[in-house]
Amino acid sequence: MAYHLPVLYQESLDSLKIEKKGVYVDATFGGGGHTKGILQQIGEGGKVFGFDQDPDAVKNALEDKRFQFVKSNFQYLKNYLKLYGVKEVDGILADLGVSSHQLDQAERGFSYRFEADLDMRMNYESGKSAISILNEYSAENLQKVFSKYGEIRNSKTLAQTIESARLSRKIERNEDFIEIIEGCVRGQRNRYLSQVYQALRIEVNDEMKVLSEFLIQATEVLKPGGRLVIISYHSLEDRMVKNFLKTGNENGVVEKDFYGNINRPFKIISKKPILPSDLEIKENPRSRSAKMRVGEKA
Repeated sequence: MAYHLPVLYQESLDSLKIEKKGVYVDATFGGGGHTKGILQQIGEGGKVFGFDQDPDAVKNALEDKRFQFVKSNFQYLKNYLKLYGVKEVDGILADLGVSSHQLDQAERGFSYRFEADLDMRMNYESGKSAISILNEYSAENLQKVFSKYGEIRNSKTLAQTIESARLSRKIERNEDFIEIIEGCVRGQRNRYLSQVYQALRIEVNDEMKVLSEFLIQATEVLKPGGRLVIISYHSLEDRMVKNFLKTGNENGVVEKDFYGNINRPFKIISKKPILPSDLEIKENPRSRSAKMRVGEKA
C-alpha cells in the first residue's frame, strides 16, 4: 500500500538523536517510513511505538520484535505507553496532517479533486463527518470554522451560501459542494478550495485540541534530554508547536514560578523551523509547506 514519502526524513531522524537502547514514539505511523528509519538505528534493546488511528495503517504494521503498533490517536499517548509499562521515552516524532495515501483515496473525501462523499474523518470508523458539519452547523458556526481554521476572508459569505443551498438539498458530495461554493472563490481557485477543505478537516477531526493534548502528554513522558520533533503543514499547527516549545503552553504565555524563574520546558534546538530542500520539494511537491521544529526536554 503506497503511503506518502516521509517528509524531512533524514533531518527528522538526525534531530531525534537516536540511541541504540532508546525508546521512541512515531506518533503518526502511516506507512511506517519514519519508523523504519528509527529501527535501522536502534539496537536489540531499543523500542519503537507507532501510533495511528487510521484503520488502513494497521496493514503497514512491521514484523519486528522491537516495534509495537498502537491503533489509536496520539492524543492518548500517555495512557497507551502506561499500558505497555513505559513511563519515559527518549524521543517523539510527529508528522502532522493528511498522508498522500489518504488524499489519494477518493472515498475518504479529503480532496476536492474527486467525486466522492464529504467524509474527511482520519478514523473513518468513528466520529462526525464533513457532511454532518455542512448540513447541521449554523451559518455562524460555519463562519467561525472557515475563518479560524481556513483563514478565509469571505467566510461569512461562504457560510451563508452553504446555509442557503442546503435548504433545497442535503450537501453530501464533493462535486455538489464545489458547485455550491464556486461563486465564493476569491483569488487562486485551488488555494481557496484547499483552505476550505483544510478548515473542514480540522473541525471534523478536532485537530487543534488533539494536538494540544498530545503536546502536553509528550512533555510529560519525555526523559530529560529527550527530543520532540514535530513536522507541521499549516500556520495554526506551527504556531501552537512554536509556542509550546518556547513556553510550555499553546498560547505562548510566559509563566514564572514563585521565585520569578521562567518556565522553559524545552531547549529550542533550531530557532527557525527546518524546511525541506529544493530537491525534496521537487521530488515530493507535498512537502513544500512542511516546517519542522525540534525541542529538547529540559
